[in-house]
Amino acid sequence: METPHNMKMDSSERLQNQQATPTKQSVEIVLPVFNEEKILPLSVAKLHAFLTENVKNPWQILIADNGSEDGTREIGKKLASKYSNVLYDHIAEKGRGWSLNRCWLASKADIVSYMDIDLSTHLEAFPHMLDEIESGYDMVIGSRLISGSQVQNRTLIREITSRCYNLLIRMMFFTNFNDAQCGFKALTRNAAQGVLPKVLDRGWFFDSEILLVASRRGYRIKEIPVKWTDDPDSKVNIPKTAWNNTKGLLRLRFGGKTK
Repeated sequence: METPHNMKMDSSERLQNQQATPTKQSVEIVLPVFNEEKILPLSVAKLHAFLTENVKNPWQILIADNGSEDGTREIGKKLASKYSNVLYDHIAEKGRGWSLNRCWLASKADIVSYMDIDLSTHLEAFPHMLDEIESGYDMVIGSRLISGSQVQNRTLIREITSRCYNLLIRMMFFTNFNDAQCGFKALTRNAAQGVLPKVLDRGWFFDSEILLVASRRGYRIKEIPVKWTDDPDSKVNIPKTAWNNTKGLLRLRFGGKTK
């Protein structure tokens, strides 16, 4: 298991040395990837340019490679060498939950976040997300299912599956958030340290479980509308993911199993 690839200085030094308003909190954006050699360079370049232009907080990007078997590893290391505030970490275990749990718990940033590597969620919502965190919320999540959100190119089966799943969550747990699955989330480091040790899932259900555990423990959660464009090349197996998510909900509701 590798430590983050860094050619110049460690991550904490990078955050400290970036020019930003002193009162702004530092931010780490994790990009979980698995076999993303084609899209990784373009997405990192786009995200880096956007953050440079639009985010005043000191920030860094961490490419979290979940055991990729293509050229993702080599490309990730090259990107970490190219950009002073991009890091690469190779994680042997596969699963988005594995990478986020490990990276967020190890982070020294004040705010930890993640987004899908395809950047399906438009980046213009990210500064708004940070503002909400800095205003006092413990966790902020993007939503495709509330007023003000815009969704493009989504298939009917994905739309129906998502709405039914999130309705099931609200019926089972009486939550007030509408979109547990959107790959666009941020939380304070303190919230991450408090919630992550209680989250058991290391796959796709991680997104839902972290919200349910945080809600159960009284953390303040804010949902913001986003613009979202469906990726036709998404690797998500909808039936399998839906079944695993449902089993996760049943575990939390009736098994009550959290650490």
